[in-house]
Amino acid sequence: MPQKNTVKIFISDGIYHIYNRGVEKRTIFSHETDYKVFLNCLKQALLPPEKIQQEFKTFTLKGTTFKGIAKPPKNFFGQIELFAYSLMPNHFHLLLKQRDSRVIDHFMRSVATRYSMYFNKQNHRKGTLFEGIYKAVNVTEEPYLLHLSRYIHRNSLPLSKDLVNAYSSYGDYLGLRKTEWVKPEIVLSAFEPTKLPFLKHTNTYKSFVEYENEELDQYIGPTLALENEDDELL
Repeated sequence: MPQKNTVKIFISDGIYHIYNRGVEKRTIFSHETDYKVFLNCLKQALLPPEKIQQEFKTFTLKGTTFKGIAKPPKNFFGQIELFAYSLMPNHFHLLLKQRDSRVIDHFMRSVATRYSMYFNKQNHRKGTLFEGIYKAVNVTEEPYLLHLSRYIHRNSLPLSKDLVNAYSSYGDYLGLRKTEWVKPEIVLSAFEPTKLPFLKHTNTYKSFVEYENEELDQYIGPTLALENEDDELL
């Protein structure tokens, strides 16, 4: 039987919760540099091509050393919009929208391959880094979309109460930074006065995320529960 959420139904202009963890639940982000490299993989995939700095690579041919421009990674500007992300020591979460029906596959393969090559080289290892193919859940209801963004940005709470400085997009949502390749607008637009009934307890995204009252989760109900609860992610 296929693992849950590995059999995917992809649609054009679909919004998806993407997540995966290290093989055998191993750590995939050991140092600050690891987080930065993964974020740079996202950046190079999502920025407009003309804004991506060229990388130079040194190589040797017949005893002579050359310095040339490295082959640029695949770019998905205009095809993928990243709404939110969170990186944890042994897993990651992405909330994104795809333009065409199968572009997520190409996007995830490119990002995961680039990061795996870096990680394996740094740690003198070989083989698969991630636990099989990524998981994907189609997000079709606005309350679920908001709840997912809240869940993603609260994901680091078991490790630290400092959500702002976690490796996530939360700072972009609070206006503390502006990351060009993170698009929080679709989520933040829901916080217009009286737009959604379950937001009656809060009028800011910050209070929505940091509010501890269980009513927010109870409003979602069992039909919109997170599909990854049995994956034992942090």
